[in-house]
Amino acid sequence: METAGDIPSASAPAQQVSGIQRPSVRLPTEFQLTFDNWTSSDSVEQAILNDTKEQLRAGYAAITANEPDGGDALAFYDTKPGLTQDRQWIRTYTSQDLTVFGQLPAHDPRATLIGDKKTRAVVTYCTDESKAYTRNRRTKEIQGNPAGSDPKVFYSVTLTKNADGVWQNVSTRAKRGGC
Repeated sequence: METAGDIPSASAPAQQVSGIQRPSVRLPTEFQLTFDNWTSSDSVEQAILNDTKEQLRAGYAAITANEPDGGDALAFYDTKPGLTQDRQWIRTYTSQDLTVFGQLPAHDPRATLIGDKKTRAVVTYCTDESKAYTRNRRTKEIQGNPAGSDPKVFYSVTLTKNADGVWQNVSTRAKRGGC
């Protein structure tokens, strides 16, 4: 199992693939975003999974840093439409002065090449929000999932490979209870 955010202001090592310097993403220790079995024996699928993980980490890093625009790391891993969508998601937290903490496992990933099978892909995975919470930065009020809502969420992320070889998020769909 991989964990992001075990040490204060920890950052994943910037990955260099094909000469591209990827940004470091920092998450606080109080938010443990983990990735169970995000591996593939296929090098293309592994590259897709790696960039999808870092895009997700960048989104949560923007929330914890209170950056409604998403920051440079998210812009690196998103296309323009993906960034627009992710900024809307981030602002659902930052506009209410919320941050996240706790544990959020992301598991059961599947990368599938689509279209020409060279530059487009879909990654599906699940998360379990049962131990992830929000906290108001000002009042310190803590909230979990509303009573009766399923903490398991199914995600489908469409990606495209840019000219530099980075798999970037085009759009994300989520379905609560879909896992």
